[in-house]
Amino acid sequence: MLDRSFYVHPTAEVEDGAQIGAGTRIWRQAQVRAHASVGESCNIGKGVYIDAHVQIGSRVKIQNHVSVFEGVTIEDGVFVGPHVCFTNDLFPRAITPDGKLKSADDWVVTPTYIRYGASIGANTVIVCGVTVGEFALIGAGSVVTRDVPPHALVFGNPAHPHGYVCRCARRLSNVHEVQGGALEGWCEFCQQVCHIPPAVKP
Repeated sequence: MLDRSFYVHPTAEVEDGAQIGAGTRIWRQAQVRAHASVGESCNIGKGVYIDAHVQIGSRVKIQNHVSVFEGVTIEDGVFVGPHVCFTNDLFPRAITPDGKLKSADDWVVTPTYIRYGASIGANTVIVCGVTVGEFALIGAGSVVTRDVPPHALVFGNPAHPHGYVCRCARRLSNVHEVQGGALEGWCEFCQQVCHIPPAVKP
């Protein structure tokens, strides 16, 4: 770990080798595994599980009882609502075809990327292998099975697009395409045009 300029609740567990940034708070019964990285000024809620090798940026809020498994990268400024679950195996099995218990050597991690400023509503399941774009907004209780474009509003099971949102998370009106595949829309709350970049794969 880094210096102790962060807070860990006495009932939380941060394993040796985990990296925690200054100003981060890790609350009751949370667990951060070895080789995970959590940036600065994050809030990690009660009962959150952060698996080994997970990468979490700065100023991220992860609410109570979220499970973040290996292979997930969460960039700066992301909000993850309570009881969200990330997955990391597209072909889950406990045993091999010959009936033996699977080991780490039998397992292939499928990565997932949550881009800057995105928000994920409570009780959402993120099926691995997707990228959630910058400032996208995923409604509560959704099951995300495909990429979410920047600023897109998606919800449902499976999640489908229902328009676009501003950086402030309010729905945009008059969204239209501009040069280079980017989009623009009007935010009534901010009283300004919101520019939406094209989606970029990792």
